[in-house]
Formats: sequence, structure tokens, C-alpha cells
Amino acid sequence: MDKGQFGRRDRLIQEKRHDTYHERRKLPEPTVCSECNAVFLEGRWAWWEPAVNAHAIVCPACQRIKDNFPAGTLEIRGGFFATHHEEITNLIHNLEAQEKKAHPMERLMAITEEKECTTVTTTGIHLARRIGEALNNAYQGELDFAYGDGEKSIRLNWVRE
Repeated sequence: MDKGQFGRRDRLIQEKRHDTYHERRKLPEPTVCSECNAVFLEGRWAWWEPAVNAHAIVCPACQRIKDNFPAGTLEIRGGFFATHHEEITNLIHNLEAQEKKAHPMERLMAITEEKECTTVTTTGIHLARRIGEALNNAYQGELDFAYGDGEKSIRLNWVRE
């Protein structure tokens, strides 16, 4: 069976993944964030002491916060949260402090409380998933999550009545 000299013609074309907050060019080293003082050195962002002659830019996490465009969104629902509000909020802040220490681009953006739902937004997908899994492991309940935008964003829902 001859498929022609150019191969199959019915294959799907894979489009390039587009991430607005991913640098298209290599940053000059050292580079420091003018907002949070995170330093880009040796190919990654870390909490090092900024050099005197460092280039200044706004890091992707600070840019996400400024644009109010979270990569991770966790919705907490149910009566259990109302009765354990302080305990769960402390858990969220402790996890954020641990993650932020090792990975400066993973930060908590906001905790928004409404009548029926509390929304936690983060600058990275890993922190949001880590918080959701910690809630599920510590307090059981139901955790659902879905990735979107080519795995550049995540939406989680945790419910316990």
C-alpha cells in the first residue's frame, strides 16, 4: 500500500504551546526582580543575594500577581471549612512558605472568601495542587482537578460537608 512520498496527509498538526509568562529569550545573568528581589542565576530563580551589577526585570510570578492572572485556582466548599477556617488557612500559609522557600515562582496570590466558596489563587500549578492534596490528605473530602492551557494552569475543587 503506497501512501505517497510525503507520508500521511490526515495527521493532526500540533500547535506550539503558548505561555505568556515564559521568557522567550535567555535572561542575562545575574538578573534580579525589581518587585520581590528574587535572583535569576545558573538558569533558575532563587532567593540569593542580588549582585550589585544585576539586570532588573519583573519576574513571572510578580507579573502574574500584577496582572491578576493565576496559574492555579483552588475552590474550597462545604460546611467543614467554616468550622475549621483558621486551621485550614494556617495550613495553606505554611505550605506556601515551604514552597516559596524552594521555588520563588510558586506563590500565593489571594484567598477570597465568599458565602458558599473560598477561592485560593496561586502563581504556579504546583502550589495549588500541593494545597489541594494536603487538604484532601489531612481532612479527606472530595478533590477534583483539571489541567488547562497545555498544563500551564490548574483548577481544583475540594468539598467536605
